[in-house]
Amino acid sequence: MRIGELSRETGVAIPTIKYYVREGLLPAGRLTSPNQASYDAGHVRRLRLIRGMIDVGGLSVSAVRDVLAAVDSPEESVHKVLGAAQEAITPRTAAAPEGMEEARRTVAEVIRRRGWRVGPENPSFEKLAVALATLRGIAHGDFEEVVDDYAEACEQVAAADLAWAGRNAEVDGLVESVVVGTVLGDAVLSAMRRLAHVEASARRFESLAEGAGAEGTGVDRAAGR
Repeated sequence: MRIGELSRETGVAIPTIKYYVREGLLPAGRLTSPNQASYDAGHVRRLRLIRGMIDVGGLSVSAVRDVLAAVDSPEESVHKVLGAAQEAITPRTAAAPEGMEEARRTVAEVIRRRGWRVGPENPSFEKLAVALATLRGIAHGDFEEVVDDYAEACEQVAAADLAWAGRNAEVDGLVESVVVGTVLGDAVLSAMRRLAHVEASARRFESLAEGAGAEGTGVDRAAGR
């Protein structure tokens, strides 16, 4: 297909396609004449991956380049490619609250207890430490009592994520699934957590209120009211 057809197929403007080629994100088409190039299904897939990382993942062109470099490295394992993608889509924490050293020790201890093979260089390690330090700073440090429960739940979520992503046999398909699935999966997880909060609140607190109401009614009747 020509570049106009590639543009229509993917919804990416021709100038943007040319920009991606210049930046090394998209391979150049096969020249069919001095002024014409031919593109194929591989270009379509790569363009959709690029747009997914930029539009859905919110990545910069520089971050996309880093991810694609991992995708295009045949000596890299799928695990390392996925790690590069995850690191690229995890924002770095700009400011650090007080108590970070203690919070980092807590995160390291949670990781040790769970047997997770991840180190402090992972941006999510620092992000979790910032969250815990912030909770302590606003007098809610006892939230750490449920951190292991969160970790256990997240292990199940991660297994479900990668089981879904693993349906793609090709590495770039895996990366696309992880990038898009992580961002949208975060939105799904957040929304579902809030729905579950409503249900848990109803079970815990409404039942107590109903019980208290029933007891009050009994007292009123006993008193002849």
